Amino acid sequence: MSATLPDLLIRADWMILGGGRAPLPDVTVTVEHGLVSSVTSGPTPAPAAAKRLIDAGNAVLMPGFVDPHTHIASNMLLRGLLDDLAGTEQFTWLERMWSIKLNVDHETLYWASLAGLVEMAKAGITCFNEHFDGYAVRPQARALQRLPLRATLGFGFADGAETGLYADLADWSFKALEDWDAAIEGVEHDGDRVRLALSPHAPYSTSPALWRGTRELASERGLTIHTHVAEGLREVDYLRTYHGRPSTVAWLEEMGFLGPDVTAAHCSVTDATDRQALARHGVKVAHCPISNARGASGRMDLRGMWEAGVHVGLATDGPAGHNTLDMFQEMKFAAITHKQATDDPTFLTTRQVLDLATRDAAVAMHRPELGRIEVGAPADLAVVSLAGAHVQPMYDVEAALVYSSRADDVTHTIVGGRVLVDNGEVVGLDQAEITARFRESALALARRSL
Repeated sequence: MSATLPDLLIRADWMILGGGRAPLPDVTVTVEHGLVSSVTSGPTPAPAAAKRLIDAGNAVLMPGFVDPHTHIASNMLLRGLLDDLAGTEQFTWLERMWSIKLNVDHETLYWASLAGLVEMAKAGITCFNEHFDGYAVRPQARALQRLPLRATLGFGFADGAETGLYADLADWSFKALEDWDAAIEGVEHDGDRVRLALSPHAPYSTSPALWRGTRELASERGLTIHTHVAEGLREVDYLRTYHGRPSTVAWLEEMGFLGPDVTAAHCSVTDATDRQALARHGVKVAHCPISNARGASGRMDLRGMWEAGVHVGLATDGPAGHNTLDMFQEMKFAAITHKQATDDPTFLTTRQVLDLATRDAAVAMHRPELGRIEVGAPADLAVVSLAGAHVQPMYDVEAALVYSSRADDVTHTIVGGRVLVDNGEVVGLDQAEITARFRESALALARRSL
């Protein structure tokens, strides 16, 4: 009889399905072979048993958060460093950060990666889009074997362009484009849970030759692209000074770079012409409102993006720019700031914000099968407690999640039907050891770099 039981059964007072659908009360979800196998609500008869039961009670079962733009490994090591140099001093900030990254070794990156994965898992993030700005990918791939979130790992390319930023990467970047198989050798990936992508850094650090080479390789091998686009006025000034173009989007379109396989992070400085071009080419956009605000690097015109038909997902950016990997913070900040920007308190509803952080975010990183709860979908799920005093009284579950809930309200995180966080603790890992090793490595890096 046990062979016929579902692998996992979850009961909760509420469920967020995603896709603009209303929350369901009194839900039961079963999981078999890594997929959602049934969804029932209310008095509908539900399976009574499973190999594992999570009776969450006063909680919300929701799709796991998807983060379509972040930097985990090296950025974990940079959290809290040089925070007040961002904004108009963006290039100075990047130069200082790069001087530190040059001193990073693989073991340090491994512990930083593992610490970042723990932070994400405990915050209900089940899938993320990593942009490696020129440092080793293998340590994070190794960490993902111990804490198996879903991830797309983007190999970072740069050659300094006219600014000299990241110029140290020039030789490696061109060699990687010429022999991709050699570049990815030893990086554990399966094309499903862990995928690989191409990540040219930014317009001010990447020459036209690298942009064109990236486009050719992506088209030839069916790889996705993940890059920074239109992030701040310094970038706009750079394009006008060195390339005589009005914007990054116009420049990349002219090169034939834009396409539906591109995730463009930020896009915080665009005009109507740019947004029309992004929509025309099917470019997906990762919106990082906290990072953009903290760095004074512009504010996305979300309403303009939607009106143009651009697909947008919500993202955290890395801990060097956001300081945490907390999608609850990102949701609340996005909702509040866009209402203020539009002078319209009805703009960006809580349901829309939840979709931005789940289903829309999944599409933004080219994983449209994620970010929803329905039969046949991958069982990437998060359980969020509603028991905290900071959530009471709970009149509206969507409002509670967006405006009141916190990362430490997450009790369970599930990826492909596998419970990775159980009652708030990461399964099978010594979090105290990871934190200690990470801190030790980070402080040693700072001592030899600053």
